[in-house]
Amino acid sequence: MDLHEELPAAVGTEALLALAGSHHARPARPLGLREAAGHLVKVYALEAPGRTVSAKDAEAGLRIAARQLELGPLRGSLGLAVLIVHAGGDGDYVLVHSWIEGDMADLAIFTGPVGEPDALRPGRAGLSPCVWEAAVLAHERDAYSRHVLDGTGSLADRLTAWGADTVTGDVR
Repeated sequence: MDLHEELPAAVGTEALLALAGSHHARPARPLGLREAAGHLVKVYALEAPGRTVSAKDAEAGLRIAARQLELGPLRGSLGLAVLIVHAGGDGDYVLVHSWIEGDMADLAIFTGPVGEPDALRPGRAGLSPCVWEAAVLAHERDAYSRHVLDGTGSLADRLTAWGADTVTGDVR
């Protein structure tokens, strides 16, 4: 197939070009290592233009994460998680990503209206991270593999290195 002459019918040319035209970087800020439901949690703020993740928003995200991570033992959790509190362009999002047995990960996405953390609810079935959230999670996959799985030294040293390896600045 020559893509310059013919695209499959399901390729949304106008929609893809509109997305490409409005795509922009978003700042990601590490908010430190925290504890929630017995898990070590690396926390991030991700912000759409004109939006800010406040300390109150981060605390609300940690409460949501704690409720999700309480299920950890039933889900094979290894006790390490990443929390993304995303002040999005169309609403607020909280992503709770945890490492589980068998080299797998567990992901829960909560969505809701802007500025109403108590209204955040689990996202619809099949919902995946957006491009900016996925960029943070891609970094975290590499950091987890590099420091925890392939690292050397004591587990405390590995976890310290993992905790310090964060995304800072713009993600695309």
